[in-house]
Amino acid sequence: MSTAREQPIFSTRAHVFQIDPATKRNWIPAGKHALTVSYFYDATRNVYRIISIGGAKAIINSTVTPNMTFTKTSQKFGQWADSRANTVYGLGFASEQHLTQVPPSPLVSTNGPGDEKLFRSQSADAPGPTERERLKKMLSEGSVGEVQWEAEFFALQDSNNKLANALREANAAAAQWRQQLEGQRSEAERLRQRVAELEAQAALEPPPVSEKEGTGQTLEQLEALVQTKDQEIQTLKSQAGGPREVPDTVEREETQQKVQDLETRNTELEHQLRATERSLEEARAERERARAEVGRAAQLLDVRLFELSELREGLARLAEAEP
Repeated sequence: MSTAREQPIFSTRAHVFQIDPATKRNWIPAGKHALTVSYFYDATRNVYRIISIGGAKAIINSTVTPNMTFTKTSQKFGQWADSRANTVYGLGFASEQHLTQVPPSPLVSTNGPGDEKLFRSQSADAPGPTERERLKKMLSEGSVGEVQWEAEFFALQDSNNKLANALREANAAAAQWRQQLEGQRSEAERLRQRVAELEAQAALEPPPVSEKEGTGQTLEQLEALVQTKDQEIQTLKSQAGGPREVPDTVEREETQQKVQDLETRNTELEHQLRATERSLEEARAERERARAEVGRAAQLLDVRLFELSELREGLARLAEAEP
């Protein structure tokens, strides 16, 4: 098969069939999918040829002769007999428009809606009766109903493949949504546990009012104690520095030592007071942080619950949409 001198003039897509040589009634499909059918013209020999390649094999290699007649058996199917190949070819198209398209060549003419003759030479006005009868017999032996059903079968098969692909994609999306739903459920459960822990921790701590009152009492006691010690120091200093008729060195030294001890104790109490105040501020700050964390966890839990609700609604819609 050589197309060195031939030029392509027309191409289309169609399901290709050949008549069963054994029964002369059933159609044998060339493949599961539509193939490209091309029309070539050899200007040197003034010859037209129809070619369709399936893989590395020529499914159709039909040279147009003056006696060939293309018969439209339905809105989407047509057939013709090739005496050289001793077979009958059939083409099933996706629509009637594809069937009515014809290559722009002088060999084409139409003889009515029920007998469209695409291969009809101007010089072949009256083919021989023997050839005409033989061709009519070959065409009549092919079942028109079977052709239509087979063409519809392949169209339905393509639609079924598309629906199967769409169903697989929907199932994959549903599986992904289920995984997201499980993840949201786990996250929501973790947040619930965290909120419960924070609430339990907050319950173990004393109430803010009681804490403030208790700390206030401690500060007041420490301040009163510091004032008392200051008064004792002042009293001892006045006693130590006041005029005396008979100074007692030992007593003075004891008094000075008491004053020093009281000053040291007073300093320690002041340090303790400042440490208590710092602890109080740290406890208040820690409680505020705990409250803020509980609030954030509660907000995040609300968001997760809302997303979980949306996922459930999406799964419900998807389940209703599945056949």
